Amino acid sequence: MANNTILVVDDEVGIRELLSEILNDEGYQVALAENAEQARNWRNQIRPDLVLLDIWMPDTDGITLLKDWANSGLLTMPVIMMSGHGTIDTAVEATRIGAVGYLEKPIPLQKLLSTVGQALRGGQSKPIPTFSLASLGRGVLITELKKKLEQIINLKVPVLFMGEPGVGIEYCAHFLHHINTPWVEPESFSFLAENPLNLLEQAKDGLLFLREVGDLNKLEQKGLLLLLNKLEKYNVRLVCATTLPLAELTAQGIYNPKLYEVLSSLCISVPSLRMHREDIPELANQILSNYIESGEAPFIHFSTAALNTLRNYDWPGNLAQLTSAVHSLALTCTSSEISAELVQQTLAPPLSTAISIAPDIPLNVSLREARDLFEKNYFEKLIDQEGGNMTRVADRAGLERTHLYRKIKALGIKLRNQNS
Repeated sequence: MANNTILVVDDEVGIRELLSEILNDEGYQVALAENAEQARNWRNQIRPDLVLLDIWMPDTDGITLLKDWANSGLLTMPVIMMSGHGTIDTAVEATRIGAVGYLEKPIPLQKLLSTVGQALRGGQSKPIPTFSLASLGRGVLITELKKKLEQIINLKVPVLFMGEPGVGIEYCAHFLHHINTPWVEPESFSFLAENPLNLLEQAKDGLLFLREVGDLNKLEQKGLLLLLNKLEKYNVRLVCATTLPLAELTAQGIYNPKLYEVLSSLCISVPSLRMHREDIPELANQILSNYIESGEAPFIHFSTAALNTLRNYDWPGNLAQLTSAVHSLALTCTSSEISAELVQQTLAPPLSTAISIAPDIPLNVSLREARDLFEKNYFEKLIDQEGGNMTRVADRAGLERTHLYRKIKALGIKLRNQNS
């Protein structure tokens, strides 16, 4: 207990001093802040194990500060809200954002200590995940995307997200998910052919997320159509994603026209990273900060030139590739500053890694079959060249590892060695 540091944020000096005295007597280390600015500074300096945060403060209220921490990936510690005249709605809102508790002033001594102890025990065993659209950026395009999502968040109609691989569609899907309701994301689509209604039972009153509906075979497409007709009965919100041109696949007879008609009735495009380059420096800093917070990387920072180099890169793998690149930079940087030269070295693959990926694809197959042959050849050669190291394969392909494994499984590629 003595090693736990608690940050108390309250604009009333009497409350700060009282809480400090009580917590010090219990063996905690205590830091005090009278406003949001001081709280941010303390948060960055001492990395507190717990924050007691007053809701009503004159400059920036506690809810706004809590949102700022959540949106920037800094809500890595448990936060307990405090208020002398709070409401149930305020407490619910704070919990939705990520607060782990709520204390009403005047705070009974035993209630304070039990809530603090419980929060610290929980914070040590379970990090607080955050899925925020700020992880995609804050520029004009992402702001417009957020407005669209806010308009449809309470609708029950199916949503289809379209975008290039790695753009972060999962953040949009989580934005539509209501807290304390089921979130179901199947590993494969076999259930659609075998028992599509089983997943609706699991997702009842919640959200069902299907990552790549463009890869469905004919039987799975029929299963999804059946599932779509039962959504209302199970009160399930269906969110789908695709990186493929469903309109073209439908025109070629590969995709079910009725299924495409239903899915495309509410379709939202997620922009590629190169379309909102202005967000890249902030995103890179945010990703780096997450690795530092987790203890995976030391305290380092990007030089201005390094951030500019990242901004000018095209990012074919989008946010997933940026995350992989920052991870590599964080682990390989040998000084306190990540330089532009190191960024250039990381982004430019060695000449020796060039591989030929032009198999002899017959012209009497469909576009989808040709694409599968190409992708299978590409991944087999990439895996072979990297000696089965799937982390490096994911980095070079610009894919998240979960997406990479799904792709490999779908293509029928057998892995001999799965080194990470």
